Amino acid sequence: MSMRTVVAGAITSSDGRLLLAQRSYPAQVAGLWELPGGKVEPGEELAAALRRELREELEIDVEVGALLAETVELAHDLTLVALWARIVDGVPRAVEHSRLVWVSVDELEDMAASNQLVPADTAWVPELCEVLRQSD
Repeated sequence: MSMRTVVAGAITSSDGRLLLAQRSYPAQVAGLWELPGGKVEPGEELAAALRRELREELEIDVEVGALLAETVELAHDLTLVALWARIVDGVPRAVEHSRLVWVSVDELEDMAASNQLVPADTAWVPELCEVLRQSD
């Protein structure tokens, strides 16, 4: 059995905010917030997959940066990775999500503390907060 990968984008703004997308499905995570992204196709590079997914989900083009520190195991054959990203064209639109929101470091910490984030994304909160604080 081969390992499947999902890639998420840690999209930051010039004013030190992070873009989160609210899940509309499946039922167990509907209403929770996540870093947007999606499945990596066989043979596809992570950066290319993230650019493709964000064009489809948010109608934006991004410049992809470095990998976040931790990889999250979602299931025995599914891994979640996140890459830093910056919008280079377009305005984010919730095509496949309920809503989008730009959050500050304080708002992100509050959302994590009150379990408003998709559980898999919570592993990245410390690193996300550290970077957002540096860009304040």
